[in-house]
Amino acid sequence: MIYPTIDQLTKGEYNRYQLAIATAKCARIITDEYVKQRTAAESTLTGSKEGGGSIVSLIDQDLADKKAVKNAIDHIYNGDYEIKDGPTAAEEQAPEVVTD
Repeated sequence: MIYPTIDQLTKGEYNRYQLAIATAKCARIITDEYVKQRTAAESTLTGSKEGGGSIVSLIDQDLADKKAVKNAIDHIYNGDYEIKDGPTAAEEQAPEVVTD
């Protein structure tokens, strides 16, 4: 069984599609942060004359140890990221009404 469950993640407010999109967007944010930290760690080690140490020690352990999707699910479940409703398809396609 998957933990946390879909019902626990959505809290009855969102459907599975919205959860999947939110998780993917959150995972992208986490991946971008990992890449940023890894790039900074590599440049730090490259510029260092000592040469000792590893890249992993300079990167946040959560980012280095767990996959981005699992991190995203954990962040959504803990409330670090929250799902916001965007405009519906009908609202996006509806023409704007201007009155004189």
